[in-house]
Amino acid sequence: MWRNSFRSVGAIIAGIAVLTAISFAIEAVADPLMMHLFPGALPNADALKRSLPAHLVMFAYTFLSVMAGGYVTAWISRLAPVRDAAIMGAIEVLLTAWAMHAFPHQAPLYSWIAGMVFCIPAAWLGGALRVRTAKSKAIPQPA
Repeated sequence: MWRNSFRSVGAIIAGIAVLTAISFAIEAVADPLMMHLFPGALPNADALKRSLPAHLVMFAYTFLSVMAGGYVTAWISRLAPVRDAAIMGAIEVLLTAWAMHAFPHQAPLYSWIAGMVFCIPAAWLGGALRVRTAKSKAIPQPA
C-alpha cells in the first residue's frame, strides 16, 4: 500500500515538473517570438503583459502544459491515474494562487483566475487521455 502511495506522490511531483518545464520552455521561445513578429503591438515585455492576444496564447500553452503534466502523472500512477492527475491539477491551482500573490504585476487578475479555473480540468483531461490511450493501444506502464 505504501509503495503505491509513494508512487502516486512521485507521479504528482513528476507531472508538476513536466508541466513547469514545458510551460517555461514554451514561454522562453514564445515571448521573444511574439515581440519579434509584432514589434508595433508588442515592443517590449510590458506591452506583452498587457496584451489580451498574448494572454490567450499563454493560456493555450499553459492548458496544454497542464494536460501534459496530467498525462505524465497518470502514466506513472498505478492505482488511480486520473485521480492523481486531478490532484496534480489541484496542487497547481495552489501554486498558481501563491504565484498570483507573490508576483501580482506579472499578469492581469483575469489571466491568473482563468489559469486557476482550468488547471484541474486540463490535468484531468490529460490523465483521462492517458488512460484511454493505454486501454486502446496497450501502452506499457513503467515498472
